[in-house]
Amino acid sequence: MNNISPLASVSPKAILGDNVEIGPFAFVDDDVEIGDGCKIFPHATVFQYVKMGKNCQIYPGAVVGAVPQDLKFEGEVTSVELGDNVTVRECATINRGTKASGKYVTKVGSDTLIMSYSHVAHDCVIGDHCILVSYVGLAGETVVDDWAIIGGGSKAHQFSKVGCHAMVGGMSRINKDVPPYALCGHEPISYVGVNIVGLRRRGFSSDAIRSIKDIYDTIYYAGLNISDGCAKVEAGFPQTEERDTILEFIRSSKRGIIRASDPSDRTAIE
Repeated sequence: MNNISPLASVSPKAILGDNVEIGPFAFVDDDVEIGDGCKIFPHATVFQYVKMGKNCQIYPGAVVGAVPQDLKFEGEVTSVELGDNVTVRECATINRGTKASGKYVTKVGSDTLIMSYSHVAHDCVIGDHCILVSYVGLAGETVVDDWAIIGGGSKAHQFSKVGCHAMVGGMSRINKDVPPYALCGHEPISYVGVNIVGLRRRGFSSDAIRSIKDIYDTIYYAGLNISDGCAKVEAGFPQTEERDTILEFIRSSKRGIIRASDPSDRTAIE
């Protein structure tokens, strides 16, 4: 049984699951799919070609599925896909994908929180369990891997990538890729250590965290270039999921990874 306000504007072409709530003055466009248990708050907007999983919440003033802010967009059919349990807070915006990117879709994974006034541009891919704190801005085709947290007011250059379990300090300018498990901040943005608190909360063992720290010490602080540092890690550390995740991320980076901070500053934002 759905609970739809008579003051809401809901297209008859929208597909609604069970137990959906849509508040007064909310707008749901054609060709929208809303999963079971979703709640669209008053004055929220869901434009065409949006597909939501279960138990999503779209708060007042949020706009999901607006056309891309990309001059190459020519009106083609592209989409936004939200996983389960996604929360989009007040006045946040998520734009559709583009043909020019070859992706055609902007994706937000399950159990992700997008806080107020954040912007997710065309063709971005956000993983599961991520948090974008208020006023974060992701330019087109940014990728944010699972469990990453981006601090308030941070801005990401197009095509940037933030690795899994990384923590980006507030007000950062993300113009290089942020490697997995990293804690970063300062201006310009730089690696300052391992996201120890986040990893502990997610059940990583002390040995795993120590290994991650030693890997980054080798890559960043052993006086080697990044390629040689990765080679030394591959030869000198036992194969683990964490080691392979770090190496694969760095070697596949197209923009290059963030620089190392001065060692004396490494605990400055922990």
